[in-house]
Amino acid sequence: MSIEQNRKTVETMWEALSAMDWDRMKACLSDDIFYEDVPTEDEGAHGPENVVKRLRIAFDQLVDHQHTVHHLVCEGDVVFLDHTEVWTFNTGEKATNTFATLHEMKDGKVSKWSDYWDVSGFVNQFPATFLEVMAKASEADFA
Repeated sequence: MSIEQNRKTVETMWEALSAMDWDRMKACLSDDIFYEDVPTEDEGAHGPENVVKRLRIAFDQLVDHQHTVHHLVCEGDVVFLDHTEVWTFNTGEKATNTFATLHEMKDGKVSKWSDYWDVSGFVNQFPATFLEVMAKASEADFA
């Protein structure tokens, strides 16, 4: 696929994520997608269904997700994104974090999604109720 097609797929995926439009987001993911939060110890998620299950553990606790792209760079089948997310929790609190995200593309879809971020800086902004929900989730929920 072309660089422009890869760029458009990644932009569409992030728009769908912010809208919590899970079907539209899944359409941007390859069947063998692997998603990981690199600085954490969990095993990540394989396949579109499991990626969405994993994301929804957090996103079902949000009333809004704002996404600001600072840089989006495409080269071949790699799309790099420097971006900030603002999460608004259903309890009213907000958390802001900047991420570096690497997407590997295959046939115009995201086949690998690796997020790099400051775990303690972001997690320290989370409300206690959110952390309780997250603590109940296990890798088996999306593996």
